[in-house]
Amino acid sequence: MTQKSDWLFRVYLVIFLAYLLLPLLVMGGAAFNDTRFPSVFPWYGFTLQWFVELWNDARLLNAFKNTLLVALAVVAISVPIGTAAAILVNNLRGTLRSTLYGMMVAPVLTPGAVIGISTLLLWNTLGVAPGLHIAVLGQASYISAFVMLLVLARLQSFDRSLEEAALDLGASHMMVIRRILMPHLYPALGAGAVIAFFQSIENFNVTLFTRGPYDTLTVYVFSKVRSGITPTINALCVILIVATLLGVLIIEIRRRMVKSGT
Repeated sequence: MTQKSDWLFRVYLVIFLAYLLLPLLVMGGAAFNDTRFPSVFPWYGFTLQWFVELWNDARLLNAFKNTLLVALAVVAISVPIGTAAAILVNNLRGTLRSTLYGMMVAPVLTPGAVIGISTLLLWNTLGVAPGLHIAVLGQASYISAFVMLLVLARLQSFDRSLEEAALDLGASHMMVIRRILMPHLYPALGAGAVIAFFQSIENFNVTLFTRGPYDTLTVYVFSKVRSGITPTINALCVILIVATLLGVLIIEIRRRMVKSGT
């Protein structure tokens, strides 16, 4: 029975990894295929032409720059708001806690198109024209909830007696937050920042309604799909995947160095 279970687990693992990785391999291979249609089969020959065209595509590079700027702004807004919300919810009890928690989590369950249209209508009513700044606010309105959930989960393992001891010894509330609470929350804050960053980069619905005349990467890809996509998108994806893998590798090497004390 054990050998059969191990065999089934190996088969499942192979199928699972193939389901995850094969689309990435096909997508990456299309970036090097010498054909204007993004495909691997049939193979017409190896080329770096699409990376050159990517470098020369000013609109795509501008959309990518806008995407990064929006993502960084969303992180800068979402992490403080989500952290403050988590601390507030954690300190409440009873019906008020449940009500406030439900209100803060609600944007996660709301369709992106609804958030995008609502954000656009709100700021248009206030006389503010759509643009990247409105896209940042629209995205942060629900991405903050992801950060709040991560920080709130981290707070469950926090020893409140440390705060009380510090206050008894004469520490101010700000000092307790800076010296005791925040160091405990750093892993959750880092994870929240990463999630907020990538949630912003892949966002489409909210950005589509609030971006105004500006392009972001998802909107640009959408427009290219309608008008005719080329393997330059695949080339960009290859660069993003390589950059992500390098980032993970650097973090893992650093983690092992810290763990070994070198």
